[in-house]
Amino acid sequence: MIGFKNFEFLIAWRYLKSKRKDGFISIITWLSLIGITLGVATLIIVMSVMNGFRDEMLEKILGMNGHITVVSNFAGDDINDYKSVEKSISKIPSLHNKKIKSIPIIEAQVMVAANNNSFGTMLRGIDYTDIEKITPLYDGLKGAEPTNFKEGEVLIGTTLARKLGVYEGDEITITTARGNITAFGTIPRIQSYTVGALFNTGMSTYDSNFIYMPLDYAQNFLDMEGVVNYIELFIENPDDADTIATSINGMIRPINRAISWRVQNSSFVSALTVERNVMFLILTLIILVASFNIISSLVMLVKDKSHDIAVLRTIGATRSNIMKIFFLSGSFIGVVGTFMGLILGVVISENIEIVRQIFQTLTGTKLFPEDVYFLTELPSKIDYSEVCWVVIMSLGISFLATIYPSRKASRQQPIDVLRYE
Repeated sequence: MIGFKNFEFLIAWRYLKSKRKDGFISIITWLSLIGITLGVATLIIVMSVMNGFRDEMLEKILGMNGHITVVSNFAGDDINDYKSVEKSISKIPSLHNKKIKSIPIIEAQVMVAANNNSFGTMLRGIDYTDIEKITPLYDGLKGAEPTNFKEGEVLIGTTLARKLGVYEGDEITITTARGNITAFGTIPRIQSYTVGALFNTGMSTYDSNFIYMPLDYAQNFLDMEGVVNYIELFIENPDDADTIATSINGMIRPINRAISWRVQNSSFVSALTVERNVMFLILTLIILVASFNIISSLVMLVKDKSHDIAVLRTIGATRSNIMKIFFLSGSFIGVVGTFMGLILGVVISENIEIVRQIFQTLTGTKLFPEDVYFLTELPSKIDYSEVCWVVIMSLGISFLATIYPSRKASRQQPIDVLRYE
């Protein structure tokens, strides 16, 4: 038995060093380390971007559209006595301790024009006092108080304003197909409005396609006096939406019904979950490929060091010692690669928008188009519990990859090697 303490570490480290005669093995070792580093980093970055994208999208969508929507139970109908519906909801005993904000909304597709530019947009009519209930919209005003909004002026997104070439205080013309019926057919209704303020929610869909108008003006313009299309409800905890919607349905059915955001966006939420899981599986293959490189490099190292193994066995090294030497060599690649990937992944995830801007400048292309992804910035949110699982998985795969070469080395018989020396 060799008496030198921890000699396995010294020999394992020596085998990892590059020598002229076994330089090819060293190259494969470095490629294995780089592969694991890139695999772990890529997995962390992509999962963080997916988390950020999901949270940002849900936050924007829920912030602009509410957590529960009350609509007529009859297809195509509007809510006539919407104020009584709001009162009925407020009287539900189980909801007395819930902070519920309700916003009656009227909505229609219109044509907006200015400076010889015209676009199809969505017109939303809401009460002046309800603006602050829609957090992304209120924050998107950048501190500008839309005091003129209640006097008949409108709010439009910054992207739409740029397309139209208008600024705050300019006039725009809005046309609706809900016009006056005459003997010659329906004549579209056209009305000019002044831009009271511009908003920037950070979500391209709303900033380029929505116009907000005072509710009473919208009802008059669309010839829908006293009615709304639906009522949006904002609650304190979006996760309670299904339970609260059930309670509301018990009060307002069968004339109206409440739909939670999960039901309304079920396809979108499911698609994000599936995409995230598939990306995780695909990117895990990078780490698996790198682990096969560890196996191949160690197998070749065992072949190359067969004489060294025989000598070590003859001077007292046990099979356990030999196995430990090659296990440590392979594990070093996995551990160093994993933690280098961890650092690289976290640093890039924390500065993903800066990285995007750099790549856009270098390549001259848009890597995250607003009109495709609906967001103006590339989002990222690091879930450190997921990061821990990525590290554990990478280390586990790396350790497993060293078992076969290590066992192969420990089973070599000294006499079979030295006989042919």
